[in-house]
Amino acid sequence: MTGRTIEELAVGDTAELTRPITAETIREFVDATGDDNPLHSDEAFAATTRFGQIIAPGILTGGLVSAVIGTRLPGPGTVYLSQNFRFLRPVRIGDVITARVEVTEVLRDRNRLALRTVCVNQAGEIVIEGEAWVMPSKVHIEYAESQPARSWGVACAPAALAVQAMSFWATSGLAFAARMVELWEPRPLGS
Repeated sequence: MTGRTIEELAVGDTAELTRPITAETIREFVDATGDDNPLHSDEAFAATTRFGQIIAPGILTGGLVSAVIGTRLPGPGTVYLSQNFRFLRPVRIGDVITARVEVTEVLRDRNRLALRTVCVNQAGEIVIEGEAWVMPSKVHIEYAESQPARSWGVACAPAALAVQAMSFWATSGLAFAARMVELWEPRPLGS
């Protein structure tokens, strides 16, 4: 994986990754987060809903966007500043989701990037879309993909590793959030 600096990025740069959504992926995410919504875990209940079957939690799909940002564009060392999503279609067991990000604005003097974020299913239908603001690393980073699980001293599935990362930031997030507020002056996209 390569973490790129603001100087290495331009409007129009893109990256993506593709992952299948399996019953195990959903089960691991639900178990790790404690999201006990029966829509994601109870086949009998889900069959009575407008979806007719279990669907993946929306934020599981959104997590694929985070994976693109953290591993490909801008890559390792990136700090997420904000993200919004519009959930347009359900993601079902067996769907193959491609998460894509595209640089839409570069603020070199503030070390900020605006990204268009989108996830599509195997039929090319948009399932979620949104926008993110990120802060790339100030130094170029080369990082081996297998290092995160080893450096945490755990062997776990990717979904569980992502949840461990979220848990870390959730528990240490107040200090982090306070510092981000100091660094970030929000403004509308395109202004």
